[in-house]
Amino acid sequence: MEYLPNGYSLEIPEGAFPLSTDSMVLSHFVKLPKNARVLDLGSGCGTLGLLLCAREESCAVTGVELEESAHLAALANIRRNALEPRMQSICADLRSVSERFSPGSFSCCVSNPPYFSGGPAGKQTPFARREDTCTPEELFRAAAWALKYGGDFFLVHRPERLAELIARASEAGLEAKRLRLVRHRPDSPVSLVLLQLRKGAKPGLQWEEITLRGSDGTASPVWQEIYHLAPAK
Repeated sequence: MEYLPNGYSLEIPEGAFPLSTDSMVLSHFVKLPKNARVLDLGSGCGTLGLLLCAREESCAVTGVELEESAHLAALANIRRNALEPRMQSICADLRSVSERFSPGSFSCCVSNPPYFSGGPAGKQTPFARREDTCTPEELFRAAAWALKYGGDFFLVHRPERLAELIARASEAGLEAKRLRLVRHRPDSPVSLVLLQLRKGAKPGLQWEEITLRGSDGTASPVWQEIYHLAPAK
């Protein structure tokens, strides 16, 4: 059992993708408007939804998850935290978003998507981390359909995919507005990138960078904030 802020808890069944740095840094990066309607694409056990509901009392989160076992775990997490009025999980392929929701139904989208290409070379990678059913093009197409004009899509990914992500997002009508580079230590390479993409926005990119630990391995102030060991700024 993982214990989250404000008394919330997250149970992840054996074999499912664990609570990771990816989800923690993404939930910290997300900026939600008041009364946000959030769509979590590839929502797994409901990790991002729980983290956002724990942080923002006015938001409501709908998760779309293809794997039934993860979807059932998300439903159990929703019930345990008494979040039925604010959070739901739908067992579906995110490629069917246009069949399930009216265009512009959500003010925000979030995703911790697969990082690695599918195909024979990727078969040793866990299914949740392969792009077999979720290519960047499919992901951005779903987000662009679901978002209202001016709505934001927040995602985490690998740095070597950054140029591809920005190009594919632009093709779907999502403009990169904010980029955060994540390093584990000051002298280590960038390990993750966080992107905020806006539907229908003009070009203009804000650049940020954070380091999770100091050169001696001690937790940085931003790491403590991300893990709720220090007050948010």
